[in-house]
Amino acid sequence: MSDSIESLEEAVRALPENVALRRQLAAALEKGGDADHALEHYDAILTRAAGDAPALLGRARCLYEVGRHHEALAAYDDAVARDVGLADAALRERIGRANADPRARIRLVADGSEKKSEPAPTVGEVEKPTITFADIGGLDELKEKIRMRVLYPLKRPDLYKAFGKKVGGGLLLYGPPGCGKTFLARATAGEAGIHFVAVGIEEVLDMWLGQSEKKLHELFKTAREKAPAVLFFDEVDSLGGRRSGLRHESYRTLVTQFLSELDGAGGQSEGVLVIGATNAPWDVDPAFRRPGRFGDVLFVPPPDLRARVEILKLKLAGKPIAADVDVAEIARATEMSSGADLDHVVQSAIEMALTESLRGGAVRNISTADLRAAVKKVKPTTLEWFSTAKNFATYANESGQFDEVLDYLKRHRL
Repeated sequence: MSDSIESLEEAVRALPENVALRRQLAAALEKGGDADHALEHYDAILTRAAGDAPALLGRARCLYEVGRHHEALAAYDDAVARDVGLADAALRERIGRANADPRARIRLVADGSEKKSEPAPTVGEVEKPTITFADIGGLDELKEKIRMRVLYPLKRPDLYKAFGKKVGGGLLLYGPPGCGKTFLARATAGEAGIHFVAVGIEEVLDMWLGQSEKKLHELFKTAREKAPAVLFFDEVDSLGGRRSGLRHESYRTLVTQFLSELDGAGGQSEGVLVIGATNAPWDVDPAFRRPGRFGDVLFVPPPDLRARVEILKLKLAGKPIAADVDVAEIARATEMSSGADLDHVVQSAIEMALTESLRGGAVRNISTADLRAAVKKVKPTTLEWFSTAKNFATYANESGQFDEVLDYLKRHRL
């Protein structure tokens, strides 16, 4: 234990009600890798200052480190609800992914849970989205690729059948978190005017052995019955992880079932487009990327300039803003920012204007200066993702899957 931590502990023992001292100790313990003890002090702060947002955020980080992911997610969301300036999209993504990791949940079954009466599998909800590509600003090149690979085959199946090509198949969207992969998938269905079935891993995983496979089959069956349809799997790496890294046979069986369904086993998949989205394509089993499965792999980059302008306008809509707010300037200053980052910028600017409004007793409009100040505070969370992606794109790109990432990195000099 460092001398500084010992000194802080001695001070806290002498002044147990001093929240500032205890906060320093908790931060020092956390920095030193002692999340368990740091968590005790964050909890102590919250007993003395209920709703302390920084303490809630610290508690969320520590809960994540000790493996209590569901509690970490709740603590994070509570902290940001109390102080939006504390939002950390990268941290939220890590906690969310850990909380949703099916390997932790399946382990309970694989390690010997008894099989009792099993509830009937449930299936995803079917909808017909009204949003289309017109609702997505920018990303014109990506939208055209989807038209060529998805929409035109659906609209002219006769031409494709004449050349022996099936209508349907799979598409894998990957890229940094917060960049609209789910929205893009839903807009694809809306653009084509077909059904959309969204699947979260909680709709597939089941504590009873064999039930997850049955639920997965029911989801594909529903999509086939509603064809033409888009069947969308978010965080597909959680259901289709590399089998070589899996310790339990139950999860390998689920991955094998997923591959079988993609191949159309057990039912005709004509007219069903399966779209998967992931932030970690390197974690997806290579077998999923074979032709006929997720044969087309598309990179979804951060919003381009035109898209950032549209997102900022949308986020500012209905808010009290100055007449001369320069949205284009802010869009130019937020290169590499995700949609979530842009929302954080706007929320931070709102907090500034709101604080002054409370002090002055009257509404003070959001200004360009507020947005400029917010941009300085909010760093693009996509940079961390690109740092990881660069390693894979440089050293593990034998198939050329990450060529689009390499091109993007070169264009933006990253």
